[in-house]
Amino acid sequence: MSDPLYAPPLLRLAADAVGAGRLSPADRQGQAHNPTCGDRVSVTLRLNEDGTIAALAHDTHACVLAQASASILGSRANGKGAQDLRALRETIAAMLKGADAPAAPFADYAALAPAAAHRNRHACVLLPLDAVLNALENETLETQAQRF
Repeated sequence: MSDPLYAPPLLRLAADAVGAGRLSPADRQGQAHNPTCGDRVSVTLRLNEDGTIAALAHDTHACVLAQASASILGSRANGKGAQDLRALRETIAAMLKGADAPAAPFADYAALAPAAAHRNRHACVLLPLDAVLNALENETLETQAQRF
């Protein structure tokens, strides 16, 4: 393909699908949905005692941009907490407006920088991050089960 939006590095990230699947047992789960295009991302997390991510799995039914973003998170989110991921989301949102891509360990997001020219695709890139943040900000699955 000659479209820079679908360059080989981006397609490779999506095809790798690092972290695809579900964790069982999991401490948290979250999801995000883009009603404009129908993309959906669900995540399950295991957390360390300090609340950082010990393991992340994603079930991504979405375009290649969301798939690539989810794969990056699947390979790089371990050890990160909610504050780290909120800052990453801000950095990526800025990248989609023309700023630099994030530094390591999330430098692979540079492959998604061509989406900056397609404003309607920004939500696709951010969707997996929103799902993870949703999971981190929700109560634990154990607490949810105790309410029933």
